[in-house]
Amino acid sequence: MFMEKRTDKTKNIEYSKRFLKSLKKLSDEVIGQAEEKEKIFKNNPFDLQLKTHKLSGREKEIWAFRINYKYRIKFIFLNNNEVLFLDIGTHEFYK
Repeated sequence: MFMEKRTDKTKNIEYSKRFLKSLKKLSDEVIGQAEEKEKIFKNNPFDLQLKTHKLSGREKEIWAFRINYKYRIKFIFLNNNEVLFLDIGTHEFYK
């Protein structure tokens, strides 16, 4: 998997409607944590702090990274410098 070796910076993040809708339901604390992780993600999507991983099954083209123990952000790479954040939530959104 060539993407796992990638360490270049992500220059542009787009947000899906679903992501923005889910984000509005979160506490200010979780939103603040997500903003901090987004900064790390922009610098290196595979920073060890994020625990970035590829999903499996019907979502095998989708990636996720960790905000905290409970919350994750699902995303896809659009190209080398752009990603689309698909959703934000707990492990329940994997189902």
